[in-house]
Amino acid sequence: MSALEVLEPIFKFIPEVKSPVHREDFNEKLKWTALVLVLYFILTLIPLYGVAPGAIDNFAQVRAVMAGSFGSILTLGIGPIVTASIVLQLLVGSNLLDLDLSSHKDKSQFQATQKLLSIVFTIFEASVLVFTGNISPMDSSYTLILIFQLVIGALVIIYLDEVVSKWGFGSGIGLFIAAGVCQTIIVGTFSVLQGTDGLLAGIIPKFIQQATTGVYDFVILIPLFATIVVFLVVLYGEAMRVEIPISHGSVRGHGRIRGSVGKYPLKFVYSSNMPVILTSALLVNVTLFANLFQKIGFPIFGHIDAGKPVDGIAWLLSTPKWYMFVTEPIHVIIYAIFFIGFCMLFSYLWVEISGLNAKKISEQLYNSGIQIPGFRSSKLSLQI
Repeated sequence: MSALEVLEPIFKFIPEVKSPVHREDFNEKLKWTALVLVLYFILTLIPLYGVAPGAIDNFAQVRAVMAGSFGSILTLGIGPIVTASIVLQLLVGSNLLDLDLSSHKDKSQFQATQKLLSIVFTIFEASVLVFTGNISPMDSSYTLILIFQLVIGALVIIYLDEVVSKWGFGSGIGLFIAAGVCQTIIVGTFSVLQGTDGLLAGIIPKFIQQATTGVYDFVILIPLFATIVVFLVVLYGEAMRVEIPISHGSVRGHGRIRGSVGKYPLKFVYSSNMPVILTSALLVNVTLFANLFQKIGFPIFGHIDAGKPVDGIAWLLSTPKWYMFVTEPIHVIIYAIFFIGFCMLFSYLWVEISGLNAKKISEQLYNSGIQIPGFRSSKLSLQI
């Protein structure tokens, strides 16, 4: 009996969103996706009850990637889901869990295990954030209340993600991240509310406000131009394709089709943004564990001061500021090597586990009667 089969009695008690029994059309998928998106934004507006005033978001730099809203019940965002995905990918990739995700049974076990781990990490991360002071209660009587609110918010996100995956377009993880990033960009660019410096918060309104007084501070426009450049580069990379010529040979049930030639596009950004999300979540968890171990008197990952790493592994893997290229080059180099290396690792694991590797794709193409012109019809030629 495998390890996951032992957990099957527990899986039965975990609620799940039923898949549609009918074929959904575009409008129905759009309706569910829009509904979940509206609910997500409403939940980001619900503040945590009992949190101490003046709390500082120590993970602000990765908050958009985690699709969370600090100070609301969605503070954890998709963190527990992504952390569970990291653990499962490493277990499956190292063959500690022998799963064939092309099998319906194994795929169901994988999804159920991911949901169970997500719930476990929800409770764990909520407890760590509160007990280590990242989210401080007004007094000790609010500690469990804060943890409960964080857990409820994260559980809602888990099931909203499942609703989108089964009833809407794409995945909830991608939807929530896109929504959070778009909100950050729009608010940061056009907000007319007053900022902490006494000027308007939005970049463009602030620049216009200063220009009316004869001050032309073009430095504040750098983040806007940098965002545009990054957006264009990502858009270009997403549009890049390597088109492989294919032809239809003998198609089962349809006789022979000769001369039917097409192209099979391979995306340049093959594994999408999931490896970056997984790596960012891993770095957040390093800081969380550093905070936890320091709290119990074993700062093996480094010391944390005011919620931020100041030394050790946690400091080396904390997101550096742009000026640290000059002041702390070793920190920047180690962070870059770690980040890029784990993005490559998670990219490989994601492709292998999700069935997007060359072997699986070649089998699908071969079974569909597709071959490459000039080559013998075989799985090997398609795989190479």
